[in-house]
Amino acid sequence: MRSVRLILAVGLFALAAPARSAPPAQGPRLSFPVACVIGQTCEVQNYVDRDPGPGAKDYRCGTSTYQDHNGADIRLRDMAAQRAGMSVLAAAAGKVSRLRDGVADVSVKAAGASSVAGQECGNGVVIDHGDGWETQYCHLARGGMKVKAGDSVAAGQPIARVGLSGLTEYPHLHFTVRHGGQVIDPSAPGMAAGACDPKANGVGLWDAAAAKAMSYKAGAVLNGLPPPRTDSAFLVAYVRAIDLAQGDEQLLVLKNPAGEVIAQSRLPGLDHSKAQYLLYVGKKRPVEGWRPGTYVAAYSVLRGGKVAVSRSFQVSL
Repeated sequence: MRSVRLILAVGLFALAAPARSAPPAQGPRLSFPVACVIGQTCEVQNYVDRDPGPGAKDYRCGTSTYQDHNGADIRLRDMAAQRAGMSVLAAAAGKVSRLRDGVADVSVKAAGASSVAGQECGNGVVIDHGDGWETQYCHLARGGMKVKAGDSVAAGQPIARVGLSGLTEYPHLHFTVRHGGQVIDPSAPGMAAGACDPKANGVGLWDAAAAKAMSYKAGAVLNGLPPPRTDSAFLVAYVRAIDLAQGDEQLLVLKNPAGEVIAQSRLPGLDHSKAQYLLYVGKKRPVEGWRPGTYVAAYSVLRGGKVAVSRSFQVSL
């Protein structure tokens, strides 16, 4: 399942297209802008698009971006996490120059793109860091603002909550860095325009903790294997994976408490890269009922004959 690629963070303020000339290497040191843990409660979905043409490539020459994407997307695992509340944090000290609140937290799939025309960023905040540097935070939760225009903020200070407002179909923060009105790739601020490097370390403007959180991954699993009941008619395991590459082979295996495979799904190599993919397997309840114990679902992605992504889930009956 391919998620709709949307151009985010346009319409809240006057935005510039991705920089087409070599940007400055110096700038504010940025901390991770969401109070979540990569691999547990959130994942990096997209980076800045560095391709000046009709194609798209991230700073590592990969496909974790899309055409004209001008920031980094930090995605929550699901809507339950968004409803529980996840703080958006100021990435550096500065002053709130402008913001917007009041846009509904509704997936664009349900409301339609026309419903957010002119306010594609949804609820958002812009922080001025001085010397022409600013950061922008988009798709914030309605009514979750913790700052107002003119407020001074410290790095790491909560300013809002992650939401589903504007032109988006899943809860995430879209984070953009600019200098002099031009978009800067925070993971590769000194890299020449249009360039990429498969060996780039991605530290850029990030501090040590943020660089680790934003580090490049071969792919990621958001969630899977919802908890069943003993009277469930089916036991279903699903995996929602992101940032899969062309040629990736996927395998999802469901095992009973004895370690026996009771269901599996194996897919051939993908014909093109996928921003998101949903894979599932299921087993109908046997006549004698479910065997008590722990059921395990194991997911893996083979890339070039080697395991690039793996994740296992378990539930007990």
